[in-house]
Amino acid sequence: MSERQKKERSATGGAVLRQRVTEAITEAAFAELAEAGYARMSMESVARRAGVGKAALYRRWPSKQAMVTELIRGKVTDALPPAPATGALHTDLRELLATFRSQLDNPLLARIAAGLLAEAHHDDALAEGLYTGVTAPRRAAARTILQGAIDRGDLPPGLDLDLGTDLLIAPLAFRILVIQGRSDDEYLETLTNAIEAALRAAVC
Repeated sequence: MSERQKKERSATGGAVLRQRVTEAITEAAFAELAEAGYARMSMESVARRAGVGKAALYRRWPSKQAMVTELIRGKVTDALPPAPATGALHTDLRELLATFRSQLDNPLLARIAAGLLAEAHHDDALAEGLYTGVTAPRRAAARTILQGAIDRGDLPPGLDLDLGTDLLIAPLAFRILVIQGRSDDEYLETLTNAIEAALRAAVC
């Protein structure tokens, strides 16, 4: 084996090792969030659970807040598909709600989200990180659907876009994360109809 091949193999092996370490840290961080909560978790506890040194965490993130917001974003936002563009308001709404449900309806994420939302009221940096990484992309997807419907004439041009965006996001999030209610396909269809009707009335 040539010297170049040895270096390439070493580089590839190093990348695989780093990925495995990152995966171990990610799993440990979510476990700590679920068991201890954001306020009580620490970089040390995550490193201990992951079986790595603290330096492995600090090479990736400068702080606990940066680590948590990036991992949450990777878990629930990087996998967020483009806003539906079916050409009809009802099906756009239904598909977007189904996407949100698939990400929210996860017991571990639901448990973590509830704790993070509570902590965000007392931690401005965490609140900003969650808004930028989690909330803003979902609001952008909802707003894209609404603007498309306005452009097609499906919704009135005077629609309050901020209120409309709230209508697309808040009811389902509240049902799943707060009251842990039923969110099956029948409920999703009923909610879609209700939101569609409310949007037509949400005029400035």
